Amino acid sequence: MTALLPLHDETGHLPGSPALVLVAHGSRDPRTLATVHALLDRVRELRPGLRVHLGHIELNEPLLPDTLAALGDDDAILVPLLLSRGHHIKQDIPEMAAAARARTRVAAPLGPHRLLVETLCARLAEAGWRGPVTESERRSTAVVLAAAGSRDADAATDTGRTARLLAARLGVPVLPAYASATSPTVAQALRALSSQGRQRTALASYFTAPGRFARECAEAAPGITAAPLGAHPLMAHLILTRYDEASSTTPTVLRQPAPA
Repeated sequence: MTALLPLHDETGHLPGSPALVLVAHGSRDPRTLATVHALLDRVRELRPGLRVHLGHIELNEPLLPDTLAALGDDDAILVPLLLSRGHHIKQDIPEMAAAARARTRVAAPLGPHRLLVETLCARLAEAGWRGPVTESERRSTAVVLAAAGSRDADAATDTGRTARLLAARLGVPVLPAYASATSPTVAQALRALSSQGRQRTALASYFTAPGRFARECAEAAPGITAAPLGAHPLMAHLILTRYDEASSTTPTVLRQPAPA
């Protein structure tokens, strides 16, 4: 009989598995860092033995280049804790990865994805959202999806797709709104919905953690305001989903050759 291979090596790691490096943006708000660490704990609980590390693009330590340097020439998959495509996805993270010795792959951003939509629904329900029951309620109900905003057109495309997925899930219109860089703002979105007779509104917070943008968007909405995505269990599942997707692909960022 063929012997079964151990699930873990003597260090407790999954043999042959690339490390997972969660790439967070970084924030001066301590609640953001606490949220990121809570997510890391959930990921480790879901996948015991997987090497899980953290690297920030800016503002917080460890910075991503330092995390990658500590990995040496190991294999790693970088999972951005970002909700859409944009400058960080297209330039910052690939450039940092390419400069490292580690053999890396960069996973897709977290959004759009059905698990994000389910997390948004869960946060709305926690805030008191109840779907319309009557046809009259349905015609007067809508949701504003508040996001950070970006000048990158692909970011708006991704947020718009999430809004459409959420609208299909809730059965009411969902209008994206932004805290910076582009429009409409939350206030503008609410006025637009009001002009359509949509007076029963709620705000879905499309932010990975609490912070200034999430607070300002919530303050602009008079009705139900959901909490950010945060360390919801589905977010940890989504991080591992992106890791697994990238694991099945050919490395996209290769280790740079040593100087001659």
